[in-house]
Amino acid sequence: MKRIKIIGLVIIMTAAFKFVNAQDVPMPAPAQKEAITLQGGRLHVGNGLVIEKSTIIFESGKIIGASNFNSNTKGRVIDVSGKDIYPGLIATSSELGLVEIEAVRSTRDVNEVGLINSNVRASIAYNTDSRTTPTVRFNGVLTSQVTPNSGRISGTSSVMQMDAWNWEDALMKDDGVWIDFPNLFSYTGWWAEPGSFEKNKEYDNQLNELKSFLLESKAYCEKKDPLPINLKYGAMRGVFSGAMNLYIRAGGIKEMKSAISMCEELGIKPVLVGADDAYLMADELASKKISVILDKCHSLPSRTDDDIQQNYKTPTILQKAGVLFCISISGSWQTRNLAFEAGTAAAFGLTKEEALATITSNPAKILKMDNKIGTIEIGKNATLLVCEGDIMDMRTNKIEFAFIEGREISLGNKQLDLFHKFAAKYEIK
Repeated sequence: MKRIKIIGLVIIMTAAFKFVNAQDVPMPAPAQKEAITLQGGRLHVGNGLVIEKSTIIFESGKIIGASNFNSNTKGRVIDVSGKDIYPGLIATSSELGLVEIEAVRSTRDVNEVGLINSNVRASIAYNTDSRTTPTVRFNGVLTSQVTPNSGRISGTSSVMQMDAWNWEDALMKDDGVWIDFPNLFSYTGWWAEPGSFEKNKEYDNQLNELKSFLLESKAYCEKKDPLPINLKYGAMRGVFSGAMNLYIRAGGIKEMKSAISMCEELGIKPVLVGADDAYLMADELASKKISVILDKCHSLPSRTDDDIQQNYKTPTILQKAGVLFCISISGSWQTRNLAFEAGTAAAFGLTKEEALATITSNPAKILKMDNKIGTIEIGKNATLLVCEGDIMDMRTNKIEFAFIEGREISLGNKQLDLFHKFAAKYEIK
């Protein structure tokens, strides 16, 4: 009897925790019911074009007007004079909605058991009730590519719009399969103690296993009705048809060159992720039209003898070489600083509009979704935001309005509530 009471108490407490957690997450906005006009703001289109005084109209979730200031308005008119209008920021290589509390295993759903998990879809694990998501939206990230992260082949990433009741409503598309390319060297030791780099003795075996899987997958996918059914091979079909990307996590120049060579043999054009040494082979990446997702520009370089500011300078090197690249922050809550990483790239050589493109139009192109998101143009989704200052400058970044597919979303979040609570307690103005 006592045991039954304890179990009942645990169930009640769990339900209560879920209820409280849900209350911390703003309710998803309803579908856009009337046209909205943003009048007078400085429009940053996302492709390099800036309109100093603009008129933007969107209806039924789509942009139907984006031009210089004029008197043609429709529906609800919002005066945004003196403010800046940006496309919604796009977070690539993200764990948003998959990780709630990094130190609590039961709240992490980013890793799958096993080495080959191409059939795993990140979308079905996406948590729309995450407390983290509203804190990231507050800084302008309105679309995220949620990405699995374990094994040799981690699984399939999914592009999600970040205001929905459930993962089905949030899902925009499953966009690509992720590979952790074998490293030539392995690090001994752990984060709290010094270690050393040693040659990976299993490198050749790991590379051969990866190549074998890809070759077998390609042969399987070329068959019209392959039997027996193999879900792991079948999940690669979009990669070989070109409908989906193949994302390869690789940092060193030798690993990146090896990954590109392997993909050329298979007739695949990969997207390199992490790419610490991309600046050393920028011309090759440009000539082969290999896209790059740069990870964590706010970090130290991978080598002790590199320029300590190398990660800040790499975006400019890639831009000058003509490489299609974007900036990302792998992780969950850290993604709220995405705009500021682009701002740092602007401080080290990119123009402000080029830096903006690395978190708007460029990721949209890499995700093959530039027909819907990434820029503020007629016919595209009305996923955009209005900011009081420069979105890439933490001193002036203050977002006032945010819209996802025309729906005005709440910018409320747990951290903002706590700020207001204690500002009132200590009479901070």
